[in-house]
Amino acid sequence: MNRQRNLKLAAALLLLAVAAVAFGRLARQHRGGSDLAFFYDESEQRLFTGPRTAIPPIRGLNDAEPDAVRAVVISTNGNPRDRQARVIAYLERYSPELKRQMETAQTTGEAPAMGRGMAQAHRFVRRPHESRWHPLTSEEGERIVNEWMTAGPGGQPAAICTP
Repeated sequence: MNRQRNLKLAAALLLLAVAAVAFGRLARQHRGGSDLAFFYDESEQRLFTGPRTAIPPIRGLNDAEPDAVRAVVISTNGNPRDRQARVIAYLERYSPELKRQMETAQTTGEAPAMGRGMAQAHRFVRRPHESRWHPLTSEEGERIVNEWMTAGPGGQPAAICTP
């Protein structure tokens, strides 16, 4: 009887160890995300990757002009690894004032003088095929950042992609 109980205990501990290792691997794979983000060079009309901490607009691909903005890329079929299903949901840039304050905050470690609520009015979004930028706090800005959340062709919800 004792031997059978010891075998069950050993099997349970073995299963627990296997589960712990599997959980550890899974946690490591999903920790922190990517250090890169997608950007879109407006003059070149090309998507590229850059540091996630870069504050748009940033220097583009072809010259020193700050003509690259953050691109929110989604997968229309819900699979972020499927490059064929990737599209740009919307583009984002910051006002010169917010960009300056955010960059200063990154170098000094101090919080930007502009509060979070006010900063939202200094973020602008647009659809890739449009030229007009909309404040994130406007009705149209909110519509732009939320419209990608509809289900894709197969009924799967879209998923945000990272480089």
